[in-house]
Amino acid sequence: MATTPNIVSTLIAPDPERAGLTRKVTGFDHTGQKVEIAVVEERPLTIYLNSQEIVTAMTIGDYPDFLALGFLRNQGMLRDDDNVTAVDFDEDLNVVVVRTERKTNYEEKMRKKTRTSGCAVGTVFGDMMEGLEALELPQTEVRTSWLYALAEQINRMPSLYLSAGAIHGTVLCQEDRPLVYMEDVGRHNAVDKVAGWMFANHAEPADKILYTTGRLTSEMVIKCAQMGIPTLVSRSGFTAWGVEIAQSIGLTLIGRLRGQRFTCLAGEERLIRDAKPNMRDREKTS
Repeated sequence: MATTPNIVSTLIAPDPERAGLTRKVTGFDHTGQKVEIAVVEERPLTIYLNSQEIVTAMTIGDYPDFLALGFLRNQGMLRDDDNVTAVDFDEDLNVVVVRTERKTNYEEKMRKKTRTSGCAVGTVFGDMMEGLEALELPQTEVRTSWLYALAEQINRMPSLYLSAGAIHGTVLCQEDRPLVYMEDVGRHNAVDKVAGWMFANHAEPADKILYTTGRLTSEMVIKCAQMGIPTLVSRSGFTAWGVEIAQSIGLTLIGRLRGQRFTCLAGEERLIRDAKPNMRDREKTS
């Protein structure tokens, strides 16, 4: 008889009870009854690279160091071989400063800004596509048994999404194990936090899976590829350009993962169907 997989210990996981992430707000329900619910806080965070102001992002405010490192890494402003000498966060000013041994100046790069399709109106820089042509992702296999186990574990984990909603999650996984779970008001922020953790901990990307609750858009595919992660999975859907890019760079792209149902639009040849789906699975797809 099949057993339900246990939630494994994660290196980092959401803490819905952490002070400052939500606040109680009183309103009225559809019957006119007074209700009190938790709503997610959001606040600005300004990121500096050495002495240069780079961007101000709206965020829930946790893990500002990982968010800053991951944003700079995913924008190509922080190199893999950079020596980060300090990451200083001023909670009163909502400012984080990443300091590197290498002198940096990205004035020209910052003139080429592109607004993304992110729910929190993300901002990336216009040369994100550069280097994708030469990118070679590892052709890592993915097993359906891993996908089923991850979907069940992640959906049962305590999170701000379950307690308050209005938030996106991104989970760094290895085979059937969630390793790092980050949340934020914008899905790009959640991905950047994972990227920052990977950078700070010198994590190897080749055997990892990136799971996100957000749409599989072009910029999400690009970020995953730039992080060196060969597999991107979501319980949400796709955009055509995101699929096209994934197919062109050899990234395995799986969406609409609900229970034991999913759609693979890139990398089918790397998908090992080692577990048959439960055809009685009735998990809602909306």
